[in-house]
Amino acid sequence: MLKNAIYLITYFALFLSGNSAFSHVVLQEQVALGNTSYRAVFRVGHGCDGLPTTSIRVLLPAGFRGAQPMPHPGWQVDMQRAALAQPYRSHGKDITHDVAEVQWTAKSADDALPADQYDEFVLRGTLPEVAGTPAALWFKVLQSCASADGARRSTHHWAEVPTTGTSTRGLTSPAALLEVPPNAPAGATAAVHHH
Repeated sequence: MLKNAIYLITYFALFLSGNSAFSHVVLQEQVALGNTSYRAVFRVGHGCDGLPTTSIRVLLPAGFRGAQPMPHPGWQVDMQRAALAQPYRSHGKDITHDVAEVQWTAKSADDALPADQYDEFVLRGTLPEVAGTPAALWFKVLQSCASADGARRSTHHWAEVPTTGTSTRGLTSPAALLEVPPNAPAGATAAVHHH
């Protein structure tokens, strides 16, 4: 476990040194080891054009498996499944379809997230195995906002991805980035239960 912690701290420090620009919907933990369970906490920092947030839709990157959203009080959770280009096995079963999209929607105007407040939306899943070079998983997020009477609406697509590398410098609406370094040395993840 100590090797695992040192490995992550070192990689995280290197990651931060090259990524100084952050979007308004970001992941709380932006580095995680491959082939482990990952708790994705999406931080929503503000509304759209002064309007409260009424919906957060997350498009899951390829390789992110078995997503399970956490319920959010006052919000309805919906999941969309899709056929996988590369099926996988989990608990002795072949998985050919998996969650591709998770959406939280406020049940009423009173449940919407005010524009001047922040909140977190959570899901978990399993990260792909990574060998050799680091992987970048980009979670694209659609933030929808509306006035209490529904007369004014606005959306923001946090979906920009750099053409190369992982630096979000220069992007106005970057997707939420998760860096997945190469697998840790043998034995470093042995204590992790995969789901």
